[in-house]
Amino acid sequence: MTDNPQQTILVTGAAGFIASRCAEMLLEQGQRVVAVDNLNSYYDLRLKTFRLRELARKAGADAKLLDRFSLTGTTADSYVGPDRFEVGALRFLRLDIEDAEALQALFKEYRFSAVLNLAARAGVRYSMIDPQVYMTTNAMGTLNLLDCMRDHDCGKLVLASTSSLYAGQPMPFTEELPVNTPISPYAASKKAAEVMAYSYHYLYGLDISVVRYFTVFGPCGRPDMSIFRFIKWIDEGTPIELFGDGSQSRDFTYVDDIARGTLAAMCPVGYEVMNLGGGNNPIALTEIIAAIEKALGKKARIDHKPFHKADIMETWADISKADRLLDWQPRISPFEGLQQTIDWYLENRDWLKDVEL
Repeated sequence: MTDNPQQTILVTGAAGFIASRCAEMLLEQGQRVVAVDNLNSYYDLRLKTFRLRELARKAGADAKLLDRFSLTGTTADSYVGPDRFEVGALRFLRLDIEDAEALQALFKEYRFSAVLNLAARAGVRYSMIDPQVYMTTNAMGTLNLLDCMRDHDCGKLVLASTSSLYAGQPMPFTEELPVNTPISPYAASKKAAEVMAYSYHYLYGLDISVVRYFTVFGPCGRPDMSIFRFIKWIDEGTPIELFGDGSQSRDFTYVDDIARGTLAAMCPVGYEVMNLGGGNNPIALTEIIAAIEKALGKKARIDHKPFHKADIMETWADISKADRLLDWQPRISPFEGLQQTIDWYLENRDWLKDVEL
């Protein structure tokens, strides 16, 4: 991308954990970014506000714009900041990909070279509480984007997907495994998005990269994810809610590596599914807890909960395909990334203390 003239890239879910970092990297590469997010309150909106403010700052925003973002005056379920702004090569709009009419208007206004669709409802457990919204956002929202791309001659989509699809499959997980038995509405909705994207590739020639993420973590991560929660709980002396005995393990992947891989996937591939994960032996949650204890100098208090039926005991990515097609491998080790995450938490503890988990 860096050798190409400036292109206009649509990034959906841009106030989200991974998408905001992708948008920052695109700006660093000299691209023009149109960033959209509906700013829903699935989790504490102070985190989304922080990410948007950082994105605006890195795009060159002045103090007047940055002062419109409030972390102290906001609450968990209300966003305090501008619904739209434009600075440098960045434009942000509060927009929901479920709104087909608004999307069509956006595609009429801009000629997008590519779409990075990272707007999604995430989280296995909550998908069992409200499965409808997972289908409307993850499946129908993706379909709306595909329709706009077909109608407005945008040929490239990078679709964010999930390692949750691999539940029950042998490890390490390869992209050729038959992921036809998802065990949560979240995974099922992502599978629906993947196969709809294939249909549009086959029918209309859209170039589709599906990237399946493996347990992404890092600074300003999602508060429903274990690493964010463990750091905050251990630091505050609150008992950790640990589902199972902690022996379950994950292929933890640092957010900057995931964002690099997502941008690399903008290359032409036809239609391909690619794992983006740590690629190493999975790390048990007990190891993560011990590392956080050591970094903070505090002992965890653990409240054991029953292991959830929709969870996976282990994840482990085979990343050889991403290496071959994208020349991508993770650069930051899980424990190096964990230290960076803890450092960020400590730097921002004054407002993170109020963030609801």
